[in-house]
Amino acid sequence: MARVKGAMMTRKRRNKMLKLASGYWGSKSKHFKMAKQAVYKSGNYAFVGRKLKKRDFRRLWITRISAAVAPYGINYSRFMNGLKKAGIELNRKALSEMAIADPAAFGALVETAKKAL
Repeated sequence: MARVKGAMMTRKRRNKMLKLASGYWGSKSKHFKMAKQAVYKSGNYAFVGRKLKKRDFRRLWITRISAAVAPYGINYSRFMNGLKKAGIELNRKALSEMAIADPAAFGALVETAKKAL
């Protein structure tokens, strides 16, 4: 029985890694060992970035809502507390979009939240 060598699978695995590293600067896109390290590192950065994206968007929505309720003489935390007491369950993304696209409806929400306090 002939001995099986892993040349084909090894080459496929290396080419796959080099393809993922294409566009990286210098040796990181040419040499397998450096490309492998760079791809693993970039994967970690991408993982962290996906978590940070959620955090950043939440912060943006809160800032928008806070700016939208300020003219009504109420702050963000009191507004959210009023909504909770009134039984209105809208997430921050929807509230910030409403504040931009439909200020009249958002104003009605603010008044509802004020009454509930």
